[in-house]
Amino acid sequence: MKVVVIANPKGGSGKSTLSTNIAGYLANSGHQVMLGDADVQRSSKFWVSQRPEVLPKIATWEYEADLIYTAKPFKDTTHVVIDTPGGLSGWRMQEVIGRADKIIVPIMPSMFDMQATNAFIVKLLQLKRAHTSQVAVIGNRVDARTVAAANLKIFMDTLNVPVLTYLRDTQYYVHMAAHGLSMFDITPSKVQRDLEQWKPICDWLDAD
Repeated sequence: MKVVVIANPKGGSGKSTLSTNIAGYLANSGHQVMLGDADVQRSSKFWVSQRPEVLPKIATWEYEADLIYTAKPFKDTTHVVIDTPGGLSGWRMQEVIGRADKIIVPIMPSMFDMQATNAFIVKLLQLKRAHTSQVAVIGNRVDARTVAAANLKIFMDTLNVPVLTYLRDTQYYVHMAAHGLSMFDITPSKVQRDLEQWKPICDWLDAD
């Protein structure tokens, strides 16, 4: 069983959007997926509740957010995606990082996000030495035409972890979230540009 953790201590970095789309990708790839929502806002859990029954099934836990860290997935589960809360630290951080096979850190193009993420990456790499997890980052909600995007790229190039891709800011994510959909549940031609941006993430998830 593979465990993918989406983490960033900064709230509003797009962890739930990334988590639901990763779960959607894995489910559409034929895997048995559970999406664990450890955020008290329960955005990912709500997304699962809105998911149409005709789409590949994604399960979730009925536990409270704090119990997700130690909960056991269903027997036939092949992939677990965990959407973590802002401010992840202490035993919760150690528990979830210890279980993770892969960790993705989304970073928004703002000074505050970059500042908060830098210390978090350092901590992740310290924990990673004792575990086999892999860490990568993505730029999230990025408008490539802006100075903020250029500053984000400069910052990302200083990190000692792989930079997978930069995802644009599009209303498709908002519209799909309301209906329990991911980029991988709709007609590809409608989101071809976004699927191209997602390809490095998908390739990284599929790699051993």
